[in-house]
Amino acid sequence: MQTTTVFMAPKKSLPAVPAFEIRRSRIQGRGGFATRRIKRGERVGEYTGERISQTEADRRYDDDAMARHHTFLFAVSARTVIDAAVGGNDTRFINHSCQPNCDAVIERGRVFIDARKPIFEGEELFYDYSYEREKDAGPDAESQYPCWCGAPKCRGTILMPKKRKRSNARGGRRPGPRKTKLQTKRRTKRQSKRQTKGRTKHQTTRPASRRRGGAR
Repeated sequence: MQTTTVFMAPKKSLPAVPAFEIRRSRIQGRGGFATRRIKRGERVGEYTGERISQTEADRRYDDDAMARHHTFLFAVSARTVIDAAVGGNDTRFINHSCQPNCDAVIERGRVFIDARKPIFEGEELFYDYSYEREKDAGPDAESQYPCWCGAPKCRGTILMPKKRKRSNARGGRRPGPRKTKLQTKRRTKRQSKRQTKGRTKHQTTRPASRRRGGAR
């Protein structure tokens, strides 16, 4: 039985005329550069390509066997990955930055690139790839996925930021999710006076991307 995937219309429309073009990038290979002023929140493109399974993505690209990591994969969900090397468009060349001017947003199974702030003509477009950190990743993981964005707060890798640590009751340090708000409340006299609760940081609709942009 043949099935057909139907995608609903996105919340924002794509520009009638491309908002960027591909040029050589000072950061890595080629990159996307604004051909006009782009407003904050404007949709600049859709990340397209062949939709494959995670298993097929792993079969096609073995990071450990690569002398230098280079793919155009974008994980849409736990099951689906877009391989922009097959049938992809120019959005695959948009490079990574630790302080990006764009966001990758998923809507109804599709991936779009939206401007997170005003972008002037001639500026290069970036979004944060935030590759997922594997639990068993060794100390060389960051060097395998280096970042050359040169931003003041560059973390040196395209892997997602490490989770912050917080103190436990014994004064030690243990892993914990990054918090955006602390809540305090009183305890009984038998307990300590204050207790902190961390709320996990709200995640954007963008999943951890497995791809790396820019032609080499």
